[in-house]
Amino acid sequence: MKIGYARVSTDGQSVDAQVAELKVAGCDKVFRETASGAKTDRAQLRKAIASLGQGDILVVTRLDRLARSTRDLLN
Repeated sequence: MKIGYARVSTDGQSVDAQVAELKVAGCDKVFRETASGAKTDRAQLRKAIASLGQGDILVVTRLDRLARSTRDLLN
């Protein structure tokens, strides 16, 4: 199963374009969030990761939607 994660940084932005791309990519479920990439505790990202099972894939439209930097991603 493909699980999508869409994130924008501010309330003035929309995750709609990301959600559409994730649906086209075949994601069965998409978690959406408005939160800064600097925030380490993102509830929807935590739920997305927790929902992953054996063989599932987490999909994002761009790597910076998941983490601000490679260091943040590794942490």
